[in-house]
Amino acid sequence: MRKMQAKKRYILVIICCAFLVYCYLGGYRLKWLQKVFRIRVHKNPDTLPCYHQLHYQYKSSDVTEDSLAPDDDLHVSPTYEFRNRNSAVLPSFHVGGSRGGTSNDVAVEACRMETCFDFSKCDNKNFLVYVYPPEPLNSLGAPPPISQNYQKIISAIQESRYYTTDPEQACLFVLGIDTLDRDSLSEDFVRNVPSRLQRLPYWNNGRNHIIFNLYSGTWPDYNENGLGFDPGQAILAKASMSVQSLRPGFDVSIPLFHKQFPLRGGNTGFVLTNNFPANKKYLLAFKGKRYVHGIGSETRNSLFHLHNARDLVLVTTCKHGKSWRDLQDARCDEDNREYDRYDYETLLQNSTFCLVPRGRRLGSFRFLEALQAGCIPVLLSNSWVLPFQSKIDWKQAAIWADERLLLQVPDIVRSISVSRILALRQQTQVLWERYFSSIEKIVFTTFEIIRERLPDYPHRNGLIWNSSPGALLTIPTFSDTPRRFPFQLDTLGIAPGLNYTAVIFVQIGMQLTPNTALYKLVKSITKSQFVDKILILWASDRAVPSRKRWPSTGHISLQIISGSTSEDRPSISQRFYPHEHIETDAVLSLDEDAILNTDELDFAYQVWRDFPDRIVGYPARAHFWDDSKNAWGYTSKWTNYYSIVLTGAAFYHRYYNYLYTNWLSYLLLKTVEQSSNCEDILMNLLVSHVTRKPPVKVTQRKGYKDRESGRSPWNDPDHFIQRQSCLNTFAAVFGYMPLLRSNLRLDPVLYRDSVSNLRKKYRQIELVGS
Repeated sequence: MRKMQAKKRYILVIICCAFLVYCYLGGYRLKWLQKVFRIRVHKNPDTLPCYHQLHYQYKSSDVTEDSLAPDDDLHVSPTYEFRNRNSAVLPSFHVGGSRGGTSNDVAVEACRMETCFDFSKCDNKNFLVYVYPPEPLNSLGAPPPISQNYQKIISAIQESRYYTTDPEQACLFVLGIDTLDRDSLSEDFVRNVPSRLQRLPYWNNGRNHIIFNLYSGTWPDYNENGLGFDPGQAILAKASMSVQSLRPGFDVSIPLFHKQFPLRGGNTGFVLTNNFPANKKYLLAFKGKRYVHGIGSETRNSLFHLHNARDLVLVTTCKHGKSWRDLQDARCDEDNREYDRYDYETLLQNSTFCLVPRGRRLGSFRFLEALQAGCIPVLLSNSWVLPFQSKIDWKQAAIWADERLLLQVPDIVRSISVSRILALRQQTQVLWERYFSSIEKIVFTTFEIIRERLPDYPHRNGLIWNSSPGALLTIPTFSDTPRRFPFQLDTLGIAPGLNYTAVIFVQIGMQLTPNTALYKLVKSITKSQFVDKILILWASDRAVPSRKRWPSTGHISLQIISGSTSEDRPSISQRFYPHEHIETDAVLSLDEDAILNTDELDFAYQVWRDFPDRIVGYPARAHFWDDSKNAWGYTSKWTNYYSIVLTGAAFYHRYYNYLYTNWLSYLLLKTVEQSSNCEDILMNLLVSHVTRKPPVKVTQRKGYKDRESGRSPWNDPDHFIQRQSCLNTFAAVFGYMPLLRSNLRLDPVLYRDSVSNLRKKYRQIELVGS
């Protein structure tokens, strides 16, 4: 019995000793780890580790206890994994002050928005961007070099609503130094960038700065990190980014675009019809260079295995560079002959799928060219982060293949159903036109992605980003629900809100009597069964008539807003200001001299409910191209087509007031202000730009004459010439002509009714002179 008790005591003593040893060694280990991971938050809270560095794996040779001084900061390279669709593993980032690498291979600091971006500089309502002024002339009196594309980026920003000349108000800073081409062998390579960055007054190690880059590294390895300078904590908006170098939630991957890429507007997509199935001559096509030496050679050098000259056309050439003959292989002559047989543009237009293999770098010009042509991209570039991949669902527009499994590509494209081919091709056009057709759209998309990272800025969901009209034209500060946006109603399968607000713009302000047009117009509106409120915008120099001189409106509210509501907004544009009094989705825009009866108002409103994303109204105009003047023309003559419905008598969704006031370029609004004209044309261009659809004209009474075709202060030669000038200015600022022609006219006799029993539903419209 005593032996058993003694044995238990010995076991208990051993357990206690083991526990003490474990606690001692464990505590020692804990103190060592605390020392290793010590981050002096009280001195610099921005050195907090990124969220994706939570799992570390250290080798004994990386860090030892003796290698750290008592107050040393962290200078280690964590190994971690972050996987995307390609299951590629992100590399180590150097965290801390000193980083290794040559001048052409600079390790980028592992940042995220919470650690490397100062949100306090940003305002949710005004996301402002400051562009550094050009550097002073050099010793030879020459300005610093800047490429054509970088000048376009700067111009796009300076002519936009993002731009501010006050650095104290800026959320984001853009360099005046051209960083697009960091290939040291390129003629556009800018030297001495590190020293130039240090001279910038607001550089602050790159915090709140964005650096645009298309090319990095040089021959022969074309190292992706070969910028030649340390970007510090700046956001990289970079082409050809890999998952190994992208800092998730911080950097932005942008597309590679050529030197002739347009500043704004850009060509529309080439798909004019959506035939089903798409009967294209070629199933898969590619025409481009191959590299017999250096990086990017493996994939393109093997494409001849897939080429059959029938439905698969994949041809390459060795002809590039000065020494291609010295490096050519046994296949070059044959490949060059086959290459010359095909025209590149013809292949794009006549192919269902277009191969997009990597070149020297991961990105390729072929990507945007295929999108524009409606040729579905087949990507052969492992680990490439596609442009704006954090927001755009590329599964809806592109196909992935593996560089290591090249021979599987034909089977992949042959297995895709015709219905999916149609959907993919349609999505290429949406993405091209909304995000990629101009440098301006690429830059603005980059800004909006960064803007959505602000803590209090509302996010647009994937449906908005990946459907027309896209995120750039869907301003989330207007509403927090998609049902408030006119172009989302059809997608959601819901109808717009009931009733409308009549907004009458009074510019002349003639004496108000029962016989004047304004008095009769108000009476007609009050009889409408759908009117919610009448808003009078009084922009005349004459005094507003007293309330007793206006006709009785019964239960319908009539409110008068006198003068401009904002000193810096052109007074003629106040008719499209998003007044808080407008609570209905539908807005009926009227001029003071519009001659409409109640039936005309109700019929137009019923039509608008079927087309809530468009302008629906009565007086129509048309634009045309005048070859003799090499300019756009404007006509009020009755033609077989129209492209403009004047807002002197038209319905539209109130969201377009918000866009007109808060989104349109100041250059466009300034044109309206200077001319005191053309605001209705500008609204038509805006709606057509958003919807890519024409307006809708409804049939008026036989005796109806709109103001521009009758005797009116607006109907004079100078007024007409001025409107043509406005039209051309607007098209130049948009970068293209948004207006679209239509032959559709909707008549109340036939519209959505059975002719036999409801023919007289709108009796007043058929009465001449009523």
